[in-house]
Amino acid sequence: MKILVALAFIAILASLGSALFFMMRGKGDDRSRSKRMAYALTARVAFSIVLFLCILLAWKLGYLHPTGLPRSTGVG
Repeated sequence: MKILVALAFIAILASLGSALFFMMRGKGDDRSRSKRMAYALTARVAFSIVLFLCILLAWKLGYLHPTGLPRSTGVG
């Protein structure tokens, strides 16, 4: 499960980089450039949803345990 989450995170970063590349590229048809950028951003959203669902699934299966924030003991 850890590998799947890591791969989803890498895919999110790669799709953001791809969208930036298509946005910054100056040559070519503006219409095809914006289509590619929109596709890359759509892929990023899809990868983000998959990552979120993987985290929920890992929690449900018991691989992840919420610990919360440690309580303060009132040092002072």
